[in-house]
Amino acid sequence: MNEFVLLFRINEADQRAAMGTPEQAQRSMELWLAWIRELEAGGHLKSRGEPLERGGKVVRGPRAKAMITDGPYAETKDVVAGFLVIRARDEDEAVEIALRCPIVTGDGVVEVRPVMAAPMLRDPS
Repeated sequence: MNEFVLLFRINEADQRAAMGTPEQAQRSMELWLAWIRELEAGGHLKSRGEPLERGGKVVRGPRAKAMITDGPYAETKDVVAGFLVIRARDEDEAVEIALRCPIVTGDGVVEVRPVMAAPMLRDPS
């Protein structure tokens, strides 16, 4: 099995709409938890990841000349709202898994990124 990171992108208006009322927030969480349980039951979930705060910093350049700006990427309308790490046979299966993600029922986006096999960077323990 290969590993893929699913990055969840959404704009602020759509995120507010999904979480607008306590009932909407509850329904949204139920959909997400059901999808995550489905991934877990199917042996596809490697890491639940975490939701991400909307703010942060972007660091560019070497330490001596580093440019640090507010982020993430203020020039884009969508931000990365969170991520999961999954296992799938191949990219096609990872895309099929992403198509069932609750975020795509609105205007959200799931970016499917293969994890590069780099054994020399893995922790040997």
